[in-house]
Amino acid sequence: MELSDLTCFAAVARCGSISRAAGELNTVQSNVTTRIRLLEERLGVALFTRHSRGMRMTAAGRRLLPYAGQILALAAEARQAAQEDGGIGGMLAIGTMETTAAVRLPALLARYHARHPDVTLDISTGTTAALLDQVLDRSLDGAFVAAPVEHPDLATLPLVEEELVLVMAQDWPDLAAYRQANPAPTAVVFRTGCSYRQRLEQYLSGEGWMPFRRLEFGTLEGMLGCVSANVGVTLLPRAAVEKSTLHAALRLHPIPPAQGRVETLFVRRRDVPESAAMRAFTGCFPGEESH
Repeated sequence: MELSDLTCFAAVARCGSISRAAGELNTVQSNVTTRIRLLEERLGVALFTRHSRGMRMTAAGRRLLPYAGQILALAAEARQAAQEDGGIGGMLAIGTMETTAAVRLPALLARYHARHPDVTLDISTGTTAALLDQVLDRSLDGAFVAAPVEHPDLATLPLVEEELVLVMAQDWPDLAAYRQANPAPTAVVFRTGCSYRQRLEQYLSGEGWMPFRRLEFGTLEGMLGCVSANVGVTLLPRAAVEKSTLHAALRLHPIPPAQGRVETLFVRRRDVPESAAMRAFTGCFPGEESH
């Protein structure tokens, strides 16, 4: 099997179509199609079936995918190890929650870039569930997610403990008055898989504040803008709300510690050798620099 064949296979599996995979790989569709066909011929099995919206993996494709990820990751690690000459360079693909990206990441990235300007950082955002999946399938080298994380393949490193607060429009200084006026509130949330969304839903249910509707957003500022316009309530780290330009239009209410305290962790695969770039990155975390 050629690495280029496995690269195309993994991209199609991830993207669900030849065209999207070709765009991700910056190549033409015919090249991806040829690579997939050659790989299927070499293996003697079909790896995908076509359907109206793209490509679906067969059982054989699903069995091959984790091995393809391991082979590609190992090849990248070998290439990086061979190229390391005492300096720190290469690329790190890092995932993060929107709130961490807004509050905690800028200073950390500035510190890291000042020390190691030859490292290229590829930063992407997502929910905790999605980020964990991407670390596990090796699409990301590591990610900032919300605790708890209990997976045998993942190593965790604490970053910070956040205080979560119930956020509503400035018009409502009294939580009881808001509840009376909104017996069926709208929960303004990130997409499914967000730890803060899950905690908000648990809080509303535990308080008997039901039924509630959900309004999903993909960005922090979009959520806060909606809440400031008195559309609903959300649950977010206090630091993220206080840093927002919309802070003055919002009212923050503390909630019990059981739902109101959460640790942000950095996770990476245990079985992936830690590169010099990764060691330097985690070494920039608060509390790690003196270690």
